[in-house]
Amino acid sequence: MAPIEVIVNAAGGSFSDHTADNLRAAFDANGLNITLHLANDGEEIIEIARKAAMGDARTIVAGGGDGTISAVASEMYGSGKTLGILPLGTLNNFSKDLGIPQDIDEAVKVIAGGVISEVDLGEVNERIFLNNSSIGLYPRIVKKREKQERLGHGKWRSALWAAMRVFKPSSFVKVGIEVEGKMFVRRVPFVFVGNNRYEMEFFNIGRRPSIADGRLSLYFLHRGGRYGVIVLMLKTLLGTAKQWSEFEEVLCESLTIQTRRKRLQVAFDGEVSSLATPLRYRCLPKALKVVVPPPTDEN
Repeated sequence: MAPIEVIVNAAGGSFSDHTADNLRAAFDANGLNITLHLANDGEEIIEIARKAAMGDARTIVAGGGDGTISAVASEMYGSGKTLGILPLGTLNNFSKDLGIPQDIDEAVKVIAGGVISEVDLGEVNERIFLNNSSIGLYPRIVKKREKQERLGHGKWRSALWAAMRVFKPSSFVKVGIEVEGKMFVRRVPFVFVGNNRYEMEFFNIGRRPSIADGRLSLYFLHRGGRYGVIVLMLKTLLGTAKQWSEFEEVLCESLTIQTRRKRLQVAFDGEVSSLATPLRYRCLPKALKVVVPPPTDEN
């Protein structure tokens, strides 16, 4: 049997001088034969993942944050291979939603266990995402944060600075959102599209009960500017966001976002790209095989 291909983002903040040796030891302790690839940037991650997807390995493991996991999964889509996950990023939202342990040794044990689940993917204009995609506020924050990081500032400091810069009265984005034959024309500060439904309650903010329901979740805010976003944050913390008349949630299998602009900055799993409009979103049901923890009474 061909070795497991392990692709690790060596440029990530969690990677250290000992990470590679620790990973080799963890896989060896579980009797797994691997080929370890250390990628230094996003382009190298994609190149290695593309070759692995065409190779003989049945399992490809991605080590890094959500952006790294998403990049590898995008290249694997349609290959029939299985994704393993090493949560080596900052937030690790996808792995948390799957119940994968955040401790690396335990995550390797999950991979060794070989329990496979099929999960959904999201797609917009043929671009794959695991967690979510958005337009408006968040892509602007990401672009400003990346600019600060290039100047040598830390990620969290850069993110706070970017949020404060964007967090001011601003013009809305006028969009037409077509969902299953209905058209919503709105001027909004953001449009958020999730791969399956997101929780909005205080103790579960940003979590998904399932990534295999075959639906996208669409969220947008009628009231824009600083006040609307502040109110949304407060209501989310109080667990009442979904009851607020200015906040809209729609569950669907596909949707289209139209605008007069020829291109929009679009965020995918924390990364930002410029895409031609209209933006055509759809859910790809059970399109990705992932190694997950064995089922328990809790999950």
